[in-house]
Amino acid sequence: MAHLSSAWRALRTIRVRIALTTSAWLFAISGLILLGVYLALQHSIDAKPLDPVTVRKFVRKPDGTLMYKTGESFQAADLESVQQAVNQSTLESLRNYSLIALAVISLISLFVGWFVAGRMLRPIGAITSTANRLRATDLSQRIHASGPDDELRTLADTLDNLLDRLDTAFRAERALVADVSHELRNPVAVIQANVEAVLADDRATAQERAEALAIVSRQTARMSRLLDDLLATARRRSGSFADERIDVRDFVVDVTQDHALLARDRSLRLDTRASPGPLVYADRESLSRALANLLSNALRLAPDASTITVAAGSVDGWAWIAVRDEGPGIADADQQRVFERFRRVDDTTSSDARHRGSGLGLTIARQIVESHEGRLVVHSRLGVGSTFVIWLPDRADASRPVRTGAPPAPDPLGAR
Repeated sequence: MAHLSSAWRALRTIRVRIALTTSAWLFAISGLILLGVYLALQHSIDAKPLDPVTVRKFVRKPDGTLMYKTGESFQAADLESVQQAVNQSTLESLRNYSLIALAVISLISLFVGWFVAGRMLRPIGAITSTANRLRATDLSQRIHASGPDDELRTLADTLDNLLDRLDTAFRAERALVADVSHELRNPVAVIQANVEAVLADDRATAQERAEALAIVSRQTARMSRLLDDLLATARRRSGSFADERIDVRDFVVDVTQDHALLARDRSLRLDTRASPGPLVYADRESLSRALANLLSNALRLAPDASTITVAAGSVDGWAWIAVRDEGPGIADADQQRVFERFRRVDDTTSSDARHRGSGLGLTIARQIVESHEGRLVVHSRLGVGSTFVIWLPDRADASRPVRTGAPPAPDPLGAR
């Protein structure tokens, strides 16, 4: 039974089905052609079995008279009957040879179909072999299909590209886990040290306890911000969002007002300049998160009593939201690196260490903007300040200028 089951599974493979299907179609087509030839010949020629006539045999006597020879006769036929019999024999030979030819064609087509199917399905074998070699911790295997540029080659190349993306995503996830573990290890160690050395010590003074509580509070707030950013990242990647029509001017005013109290605490002036008109389609909560991260960075880095400008407008079919501060600025070499995970700009000017960022704010902001078909860019000069600009497709109306392929390069607030 096991052998029968194995043989049955082998007969159900794609290669066998392709070979049998190819052979069957070739057999049917060849049979129809030969049948057509046979019927055409049968219709065009007069073919009948030979119809002989029995003729008695006579002998001539010496005197010249004919005499029937008793018991002797022979078969005779006219010329037309002989020709019809020859035609009948020819048709029978054609029929027999056609059947033999069909049998030979079937066998040859079966072997040819088996060979061709094997060549055609070779990428499938490579795909299966590569999939069997893949491991959760190793996605470096690739198919690297060769041969003609057909559908199977396209499938193999598509799977290679998919594996590239999965490998990149898995590497990024592992790097993120490692970075988060590293970032959490330090505050946890600080909290543990203060709890064990001060808060758990009955001999600790009130001032020491107050200092330890302040340290624990700062580290807890830091971990809380880190976890909030991680949750925002996970939510953005999950795709559980509902885009809606957002008026950019009202949106900027609302988010800026939410940070007004924090600005007053540091004597910072929030200058809001939002032009009416631009509309975007986006998830309001995630886009608010992106803009809030930019404002939090500006509030943390801006010198006391300075001005933070939050503006919005539209250029060439692109809606923009800009946040400008008068902080320390970012060197040219570091302007793209600030969007990397846990890459922090210099925040030594901050008057409150509790507002130290998680290192994920700009990364999350960029991910959110790019997921909305936009772009987040930075314009900065050391000692002058920085301007972060969110560019999003302006969906206001069809009368606005046609959107260019990429957002404009200059700072929409102008150079300073």
